[in-house]
This record gives sequence, C-alpha cells and structure tokens, in this order.
Amino acid sequence: MEEESMEEEGGGEAMMDDQNHNNWGAGGYGRHLLGPAATPLGDHLLRGAAAGPPTGPELPAVPEANGVLRGCEPEGAAGKGGAGAIAAAININASTSKFLMNVITIEDYKSTYWPKLDSAIDQLLTQCPGDYIPISYEQIYSCVYKCVCQQHSEQMYSDLIKKITNHLERVSKELQASPPDLYIERFNVALGQYMGALQSIVPLFIYMNKFYIETKLNRDLKDDLIKLFTEHVAEKHIYNLMPLLLEAQSTPFQITPSTMANIVKGLYTLRPEWVQMAPALFSKFIPNILPPAVESELQEYAAQDQKLQRELMQNGFTR
Repeated sequence: MEEESMEEEGGGEAMMDDQNHNNWGAGGYGRHLLGPAATPLGDHLLRGAAAGPPTGPELPAVPEANGVLRGCEPEGAAGKGGAGAIAAAININASTSKFLMNVITIEDYKSTYWPKLDSAIDQLLTQCPGDYIPISYEQIYSCVYKCVCQQHSEQMYSDLIKKITNHLERVSKELQASPPDLYIERFNVALGQYMGALQSIVPLFIYMNKFYIETKLNRDLKDDLIKLFTEHVAEKHIYNLMPLLLEAQSTPFQITPSTMANIVKGLYTLRPEWVQMAPALFSKFIPNILPPAVESELQEYAAQDQKLQRELMQNGFTR
C-alpha cells in the first residue's frame, strides 16, 4: 500500500457521500472513484447489446487479473455488436474491483496498516516528557481514517485495546518489583507517562472514536483508555500505595509536594470514591472534599496548623 497522506477522495467528498463510512462501495462513492468515464460503460450495460458501443468519452482502461492495464478498444468486442462488451464488463473480477475501489482487505490491514499504528503507539506509550517522537502524525491519522472508511474499525479498536492492555500489565509488574522507597515516585512516573500518551493517542484515533466507539458502542475512547489504567494498574496497587502516601504525608518533604499532588489528583480522576480511603489527604489537593468547617472545631484546626509549623521549623524552615 502506498504511504501517501489522505487522498482527495478520502477527504471531504467521501464524508459527504457516506457520513458513517458504511456501504461506501455500493453507490455514490464507487462512482466518485471511477470518475466520469465510468458513466457511459454503466449506461451501456443497462441498455443491453442492442444499443451498440457507447458514444462519448472513451471507456476506462480495465486492469487484468495480473494488475496490467489494458484499454477497451472500439474495434474490439464492443465494436462487433455489444455482446462482447457486456461479457468483458461482467468479467471484471475481484482483483479488478479492488484496483478500482482501492479496497483495504483484512490481510492488508494486518500486514501494512496495523503494524504502522502498533509502532506509533509503542513510541507514544514509552516516551519521556519532552522527547521527540520520530513518527508522522499525518500518516498515522491517514491510516486510521482509511481503515475506518473500509470498515476495519472493530478490528482496529480490538487491537488498540489489546495493545494498551499488554503495556499496562508490564507497567504493573514493574511497579510490583519496586522497593518501597521508590514506589511512590515510580507510580507517579507511570501515571504521568500514560496520561501524557493519551493526549496524542486519542486525537490520532478520532475517526474511529466518532464513527465506531461513540455511534456503535455508545462510549468514548478516552474514557475507555483511562478505565484500562484503573483496572490494570491503579486497582492492583492502591492498597500498597495509599499507606505509603499517608506515611509520606506525616513526614514532610519525604516526597516532593508536586509528586504528592499529581498522584492524589490522578487517583481522584481515576476513581473519585477512593477519597473515602484518606479524606484528609485528598482534601489537601481536591477542593470541597471535606464538609464545611464548623465553629466548634476551630480550636482543632488551629492545633493542626501549629503542629505543621513546628514540623516545618524542625526541618530547617523559619518563619
């Protein structure tokens, strides 16, 4: 398959012909690909042999089974009465249709299109913040668009979910092998790296999201991919992670405030009900988690502030 960017027939006109990219080969979109020269041939077939060879533009070249183009000559079968023209037209086999319609078979998808997507997803999932990724976003976007147009959305969605699931399972195993003093920091890196990758992956698959996930599955790609991280990483580590976070909270500057904030906000995004595991911790970074303050507890609030100030002074911070 050629590596060109989105063709003109793959752009706005195709969208207008078939908004949901289904049955595109049965009607207007097929005529659009064949072009004006196809009209006399179609009219001639409808009129039958008695009508004789068509007048007007020259008949389009018809590819043989081996892919070599051959012109339909006027003095050939069509010029002898029309019956030969009908037979020749009917003899256009599956390979001819593929040539005319630029069909992407499931074999083409597996051997050419998905490997490109697979490689790009790999790079996006494993990149570090600020890294340059040597991939063509236009090419990947075009691959996704073509596969959606030719009804490979279901297969592509399945491959994407499987790909990311396998990646997250490896991430989870690496976290399990982390020592306690590195556990929080590595979880923060894994969470940030994955959420950063989604900012590129979701837009690249926007056509699959719009014309398959939203319309047929009634879901959203970003929500599905966030759920994958929740199920394959966060849920498996939350009960090891939370005690370490609480311990770090009680020991100022054991981890950086930015790391603590990123993790707490990330956990709240993944599953808001995890707030109940440590309301005081979440309330430091998520507004309106705790109930409103009441006058009877003002002395307790003051005592907590004084304790924090003492801890800061013990760690070298002055007023």
